[in-house]
Amino acid sequence: MPNLATWMRPTDEKWFRPFFAKDPDVHVFDSRNGDVAMDQMDGLLLTGGSDITPELLRQENVDPNLIDKDDLDPKRDRWEFDAISKALKRGLPILAICRGIQVLNVALGGTLKLDIPGHRLPEQKEQDIQRLRYDGKAKHRFENVNSSHHQAIDRLADGFEVEAWCADDEIIEQVRLRNYPFALAVQYHPERGKIYDALFEDFFARLKSAKS
Repeated sequence: MPNLATWMRPTDEKWFRPFFAKDPDVHVFDSRNGDVAMDQMDGLLLTGGSDITPELLRQENVDPNLIDKDDLDPKRDRWEFDAISKALKRGLPILAICRGIQVLNVALGGTLKLDIPGHRLPEQKEQDIQRLRYDGKAKHRFENVNSSHHQAIDRLADGFEVEAWCADDEIIEQVRLRNYPFALAVQYHPERGKIYDALFEDFFARLKSAKS
């Protein structure tokens, strides 16, 4: 049985539950509920959530007014940065979503746009209405996605390749780690939609391969 490590807010569990139910062989370990031994994990799922603690950002002169301080979670930040390091050393498959793409980019040395206009509208959160453009090499392509957020990648960390960007303002929406078995990061919310099954099926297949 493949073991999947994550840190997930209670409010997000309902969105991921249907995807987990389709693959009951995957055993999900939520570090929010207790210690997770990364040496026994077969993959890492980075989900949505709060802004990253400013002290962990790879940029100077951070304007505190741009950070949503009411929901910061330094404990989660430290766990995810450590889990990323351990997962990468072992070549484990990684799927990063929303905040996850930001955490993964920062963990590998990139920076963030700390507030962007026009990407946090309520109708963008659960409706696939934001148009994307894709690189020709991208395996997973969705013409319109449900992307709602106030931060995004600024300077891309070394090793990443951009696979998709917002058609209106070129905000990065999907990246993959070059020369790595599987590390895909998306700014949109595949767990909230009905068109993203192939993305999760690909990730779970990688988990099972890592286990075997």
